[in-house]
Amino acid sequence: MPPALQLTALSKDYHGLRPLRMRGLVVAEGEIVALSGLDAAAAEVLTNLVTGATLPDEGSVRVFGEETAAVADADAWLAGLDRFGIVSDRVALLETFTIRQNIAIPLTLELDPLTEEVAAIVSALATEVGLRPDALDVAAGLAPPPTRFRVRVARAVATRPRLLLVEHPTGAIPRAEVRSAAADFFRLVRTRGVTAVIASSDGDFTAAADRHLDLDPATGVLRRRGLRGWFS
Repeated sequence: MPPALQLTALSKDYHGLRPLRMRGLVVAEGEIVALSGLDAAAAEVLTNLVTGATLPDEGSVRVFGEETAAVADADAWLAGLDRFGIVSDRVALLETFTIRQNIAIPLTLELDPLTEEVAAIVSALATEVGLRPDALDVAAGLAPPPTRFRVRVARAVATRPRLLLVEHPTGAIPRAEVRSAAADFFRLVRTRGVTAVIASSDGDFTAAADRHLDLDPATGVLRRRGLRGWFS
């Protein structure tokens, strides 16, 4: 079985201080890997490279054994997007729509009212991400940051992706609520057996990841954190 994700000698210029470089990363299917050393812009670039929205200037990106540069055309690329779920503040919520309707967006265009079938799926997703039933009819624009995070997670997994890409999930979440948000997230990912790559330096959130890797942006070297500190 090929790895879920394999990055080799990767380089991508995105007009930042320096290109995004990553000498090598292999993520096994079902593994959860936390990456620190990526700012918000670099995390977005990494997401776009993994999904094939952009191609590397150098090196290769393989997802489930398929090189992103080998995707034949736009139709083939669109057909493969369901493999991915993206959890990011860049994923816009419809502020005047309810939490329930926002979770339903990947499933249907009929949001008012939801069909019984979609409403049942939405309720199940809400339970999975740790949302209480009484939160579902609140407008997204009035929801606190932990709720908005959980909505984005629910939307990301609604189509049953194989790989989750998570960008700095705790930037807006109050410190006292980070561990609760992390517990709900990791429970869902473990239960579903989804592969996840989390761009975050927040150890309170990423503590339960299988591996913690720190990127040296100058060299592209990834170093692994052990129980007693950093080692190569």
